[in-house]
Amino acid sequence: MNTRTEKDAIGSLEVPAGAYYGIFTERAKRNFRISGIRAERNFIKALALVKKAAAAANKELGLLDNRIGDAIMAAAAEVADGKWDEQFPLDVFQAGAGTPFNMNCNEVIANIAIEKLGGSKGNYSLAHPNNHVNMAQSSNDVIPTAIRIATLFSLQPLMAAAGKLAAEFRKKAAQYSGIVKTGRTHLEDAVPIRFDQVFNSYAHSLDNCVRRTKEAENSLLQLGIGGTAVGTGINTHPQFKQKAVANLSSYTGFNFAVADDSIFTTWSAAAFLEASSSLRLLASEMVKVCNDLMLLNSGPKTAIAEIVLPEAEPGSSIMPGKVNPSVPECAIMACYQALGNDFAVAEAAKAGQMELNVMTPLMGFGLLWSAKLMTNALGMLDEFCVKEMNVDAERSQQLLHKGLSLVTALNPYIGYEVAAEVVKIALSEDKPLAQVIVETGVMGQADLKKVLDARAMTEPGLVDKELQQRIQNSESFKRFRQSLFAK
Repeated sequence: MNTRTEKDAIGSLEVPAGAYYGIFTERAKRNFRISGIRAERNFIKALALVKKAAAAANKELGLLDNRIGDAIMAAAAEVADGKWDEQFPLDVFQAGAGTPFNMNCNEVIANIAIEKLGGSKGNYSLAHPNNHVNMAQSSNDVIPTAIRIATLFSLQPLMAAAGKLAAEFRKKAAQYSGIVKTGRTHLEDAVPIRFDQVFNSYAHSLDNCVRRTKEAENSLLQLGIGGTAVGTGINTHPQFKQKAVANLSSYTGFNFAVADDSIFTTWSAAAFLEASSSLRLLASEMVKVCNDLMLLNSGPKTAIAEIVLPEAEPGSSIMPGKVNPSVPECAIMACYQALGNDFAVAEAAKAGQMELNVMTPLMGFGLLWSAKLMTNALGMLDEFCVKEMNVDAERSQQLLHKGLSLVTALNPYIGYEVAAEVVKIALSEDKPLAQVIVETGVMGQADLKKVLDARAMTEPGLVDKELQQRIQNSESFKRFRQSLFAK
């Protein structure tokens, strides 16, 4: 392999001749062989935009030669567009504060700029990774800034996917609004609930998660670029911060602001915790929703089977014809990984010492991976599960009227103790609830039909006082109640 020799403070090292990265990246590539996972595209894009914004600011302030600055900006734009992604070989687990990431970007942009200026890769007299590309910057302000920008890029498709899935649940709610099912608490039969209420609650959950994510964006919009090493702004022009941040707003479309306290943004991971927390909320809520879908689909002959999920694939290598809820299962795994990432982010956020938190590479990786996982999981649920999901109305009605939770509606008319005794008799004698109520003389058939209206039980309603008095004054009811308390 052809190489070129580059030097740094440690010594000399051979770098692949065709590589646009340099000695710093080569050392990091050799040192940190941990996961084999490279940086997300959005992170590389964000890094390059920071470099472009800084070069433009320094050029405007008269600190960077126009010709060099123009070449750096053009090179950074190409990197941001994805033209040079193969030149970013570093593992996401690397030296603290992301210095290898920062220098990888500096070296690639410098060498691209050098060629644009008519030179050969490695001729850093034309465009230098540190002196020119990294002017008025430090890894300590560049990496947190890039993570903020990359996270904002990643949250946009996530919120869109959540909104789309919420809309699909609302469609299902409208489609099955007239169907009442058995509610369940503690995995036991409970009072009736309508499918539109269930599906709309899922949509509301997603809406709430999107709201929380949008709130987390506010912290991410505060940028500490220009703080350099410890947030004090050493080696920067007094106007650099404002100009660099304004440039980033222009390049990205986000309304960024200069951080109120760049010392705070250098050591604090609060913004990353807020964003990660919103992803944790979404993952937690979706695990619950997916579990519901699997339980409601369970069977199809020996369990609930009130909904029918689309068949995504054969479910068993040994049982012919078996179909599993593969899509919700996969989504739950993605959610669990996102929850694990959140734990890692939370632990890393505690690791700040003095003026810096060096765990930014881990936090950035966790945030961006979780956003990607959740975006893809929500899209999969929408397209391959919820969109083609159906409700089995006949099965739902069968289970509803077979269950005993309808007796709850009788409480205002016959009292809790009498209602509980009726349920005990129905269970012990394996009889339908309505049959037992009529046989014991607690209520007549006509009155029972009025009270046991499953649809009416799914929302607030007033007690029919006249009916209540008629039932409780009937001799048959009095006899049954007296026999109950005589036991």
